[in-house]
Amino acid sequence: MKSNDSTLSAWEKMQLDMIYDDFDEDLFKRRVEAKNIFKKFNQTTDEQPEERKQLLKELFGSIGENVYIEPNFICEFGKNIYIGDDVYINFGAVLLDCSRITIGNHVLIGPNVGMYSANHSLDPEERALGALIGGRITIGDKAWIAGNVKIMAGVTIGEGAVIGCGSIVTHDIPPRTLAAGNPCRIIKQITEADKVGFVK
Repeated sequence: MKSNDSTLSAWEKMQLDMIYDDFDEDLFKRRVEAKNIFKKFNQTTDEQPEERKQLLKELFGSIGENVYIEPNFICEFGKNIYIGDDVYINFGAVLLDCSRITIGNHVLIGPNVGMYSANHSLDPEERALGALIGGRITIGDKAWIAGNVKIMAGVTIGEGAVIGCGSIVTHDIPPRTLAAGNPCRIIKQITEADKVGFVK
């Protein structure tokens, strides 16, 4: 979407997935605020669950119950991240949330996963001026994103899908599929035959 409405702030354009000025002063301040919060979070320990919970509530757009995020978590703004219930995010996650990142319920995210909702302009002159546009990322309920996966702007991972280690995900992945590779491709449908007999 073109950035042709001068009445909107850079933040408002970003919320609408319009082209915006990545060098905008207000956006810089918002990044600093987020950085101050996640730095505090990363310095906490397992013995400080209430402090961790409060910091994450302050950082994110919304967060559900029973969410556990390992330290050295990094995000850009935080306020564009929406997390459901019963979510585990392993060490070293990087979520660049210039556009909305939605993580559903019962999601597992492996170590060093990146979700990059930002797209710079391909044109070098525009890029040097700070032209940027976001694309929303959605992770469906009960999905498993394995270690070192990178998810690009505009991608939806379907409910119950599994993304194999080291994958680069550039397009949508259907529900209940196993996908892996660079670029990420569907390997198989996940069926009842994949159950291992676990009961609880």
